[in-house]
Amino acid sequence: MSAPALPRHITAVAMGASAGGVDALGQLLAALPREFPAAVFIVLHMSRERPSLLADLFQARCALPVREATDKEPVQAGCVYLAPPDYHLLVDAGPQLALSVDEPVQYSRPSIDVLFETAADEYGERLLGIVLTGGNDDGARGLVAIRAAGGLGAVQDPATAMVPAMPSAALGIASPEYVLSLDGLAALLRSLAAPASASPAAERLR
Repeated sequence: MSAPALPRHITAVAMGASAGGVDALGQLLAALPREFPAAVFIVLHMSRERPSLLADLFQARCALPVREATDKEPVQAGCVYLAPPDYHLLVDAGPQLALSVDEPVQYSRPSIDVLFETAADEYGERLLGIVLTGGNDDGARGLVAIRAAGGLGAVQDPATAMVPAMPSAALGIASPEYVLSLDGLAALLRSLAAPASASPAAERLR
């Protein structure tokens, strides 16, 4: 069986992680080639009390520009945007980014659900949502919203997650198209940058 590949119409990827997420996201970002064609939005649950060093940490491993999102920033393809500590990250029409200090959702700010739901509204079928390791159920309802809008869902195989609760919750209610290890998710993402002739599976998913 050939490895799964993403359809060519995907132009944005939204990823969410909690406990164990630094390592998981580091592995996925390291796999993205310089010619990766989609924008990448990331929510990682973290301490609200101190500045984040994630942009510098991930930039050292990623060929794409990695930066902390700013309010009203236009979205660019091939860039990685991180939710700042203690702010919800939203995707608005344009597309452009928005930051919010609305109440925490499921005790989390930033909230994966908030990112996924707003990105689904803007991108629809052009969005891939990925739920990674974590200890709660944030992201599950957001992944449902992505799939309802015509987008695709992917979940880290709970058996391979450092903390399986979050991917298990998403798997339980969102029926994602892909359930893969980190290596499998990395290959899935790389397929988006592969020559069209190299990914027939992508055409079959159109």
